[in-house]
Amino acid sequence: MKHIVEIVTAADAAPEDFANISIPDHFRGVVVRADEVNMFDGLDTASKDPRKSLHIQEVPTPEPGPGEVLVASLASAINYNTVWSAIFEPAPSIAFVKRFARMAPQYAKHDLPYQVLGSDLAGVVLRVGPGVQHWRPGDHVVATAQVTTFDLPDGHDDTMMDPTGRAWGFETNYGGLAELSVVNATQLMPKPAHLTWEEAACSTLCNSTAYRQLVSHNGAAMKQGDTVLIWGAAGGLGAYATQLAVHGGAIPVCMVSSPEKADIVRSMGAELVIDRSAEGYQFWHNGEPNPKEWKRLRNRIRELTGGHDPDIVFEHPGRETIGASVFAARHGGTIVTCAATTGYDMYYDNRYLWMSLKRIIGTHFANYREAWEANRLIALGRIHPVLSAVYQLPETGAAAYEVHRNRHCGKVGVLCLAPQEGLGVTDPETRAKHAAAINRFRRN
Repeated sequence: MKHIVEIVTAADAAPEDFANISIPDHFRGVVVRADEVNMFDGLDTASKDPRKSLHIQEVPTPEPGPGEVLVASLASAINYNTVWSAIFEPAPSIAFVKRFARMAPQYAKHDLPYQVLGSDLAGVVLRVGPGVQHWRPGDHVVATAQVTTFDLPDGHDDTMMDPTGRAWGFETNYGGLAELSVVNATQLMPKPAHLTWEEAACSTLCNSTAYRQLVSHNGAAMKQGDTVLIWGAAGGLGAYATQLAVHGGAIPVCMVSSPEKADIVRSMGAELVIDRSAEGYQFWHNGEPNPKEWKRLRNRIRELTGGHDPDIVFEHPGRETIGASVFAARHGGTIVTCAATTGYDMYYDNRYLWMSLKRIIGTHFANYREAWEANRLIALGRIHPVLSAVYQLPETGAAAYEVHRNRHCGKVGVLCLAPQEGLGVTDPETRAKHAAAINRFRRN
């Protein structure tokens, strides 16, 4: 593995160097184990500790099958799906892998007594399987997380509609939190040349998800002048949504939970910010929804916007906020949701939906085209990574714990094969132009 690191991090590595690389029989990966899925039984969600369930383990190296690529993972990142896998909620993700393994003969290798996690990756192509035409060893890449067979007609207008679609590193094995990873060729995109490995790795999942949810015609189709309420605007997902809104000519109303996070979103160009902790919103009281607080939030939004209700609500907390989101959206407005980090059991008052002709749109991650466009905005320096902290691979449990406890801003990165931070930049001129924005979350 040391030999691979030397070649993939060398500035003068030639194609023949990669062709002659000897691939090791084993590599280290961050795993959950099938025999531990009941380890947290009887505990509430908050008490489940990813540091106990995430392990570093030696994993046999698989051969890339047809359409697959073996990638040296230089860096990855923590997503909420990593936390869900680590606490085995809402169901053990290793059970999803077993179903995936039955979809096609080439996926049978994923059915193991452990699951290598991670839905983000920045790295270097080492080997390509049969039929791969557009990628070659030595290419610097990032990976989007959608895996699909493309065998059914359902997904050929929008691949996210393909029923065979799975989330790589959550519903599959061989994810990005490892020294080596296996991806489909249709997951790969060029790494933004002005970013380090860890910066590039932190953007693929959340930026693409925010793009589909907010910008794409498959989501809210945001336009210039739209007022957009963004929950968790300084978090891994919301921080990309905030940038997309600002640079897309919309008017974000950013919900945050501390003065520090308020400063961060203002530094991204957002002017309308609500610190929900300081203003004491309690959307639930004694286990019951609290419509008075929904109204108080709507009045606060109107105060900031000059009387305008949100055209779009960027939803992802779920149970805690959905009632307020439906209530606060304007007449004919759109609530677009991609997750439920505070709980899947939703409550909203349907009168405020149907009588005001509002709509709720569900979105999930992004198709390849949406991910490609979102990555292109990163490469152009229009949207910037939101990396706030970086951990070593053996510290992944601690990194996931921080995300689980919501003690982070932006995204938390993990170095895999990269021996240190700061490597991988091949366009220093572009980096110099955007250094302050790239490091915004690190400074805070």
